[in-house]
Amino acid sequence: MGKVLIFSAPSGSGKTTIVRALLARFPQLEFSVSATSRAPRGTERDGVDYHFLSQEEFAHAVAENRFVEWEEVYAGTCYGTLRSEVERIWDKGHVIVFDVDVIGGINLKRIFGDAALSLFIMPPSVEELRRRLVGRGTDAPEVIDRRVAKAEFELTKAPEFDRTVVNDELDAAIAEASRLLADFIEA
Repeated sequence: MGKVLIFSAPSGSGKTTIVRALLARFPQLEFSVSATSRAPRGTERDGVDYHFLSQEEFAHAVAENRFVEWEEVYAGTCYGTLRSEVERIWDKGHVIVFDVDVIGGINLKRIFGDAALSLFIMPPSVEELRRRLVGRGTDAPEVIDRRVAKAEFELTKAPEFDRTVVNDELDAAIAEASRLLADFIEA
């Protein structure tokens, strides 16, 4: 079994921005593309941002045990980690990077144990989180309200992760995550 890095956070915390910066800095890292039953947003591409599956295709993959883990994150919207992604990355000798929701991160840490470093990316406040989600311009107000309500619950899960990185100032958060990641990879 190779090493695994797990990044989780409430939506809008800056997790994906931090992950992209780390992928650019550490050539041995490789992003695990999650599967989802939701439709693409904006410029998202199948096989790059997510493996976009219909709800029927997702259910079929679950029935065939093709996921390491999966969950219904929002009603009717599932996300999961395909076994084929894990095998593909480890076959290259790379370290897997997961960018997943909070419950998925907890589940992955439970599955991979000491082979995984789990990082919770913490927003500076719920108010700032809402401001960031509104600023994205990708979600309707009721979707933002739902994401903020979910974030309040997710913030209570931070202690279940190995480390918490507060993303108050992006460059500082990237630097801290880089240090934690380098220590883990070299161990």
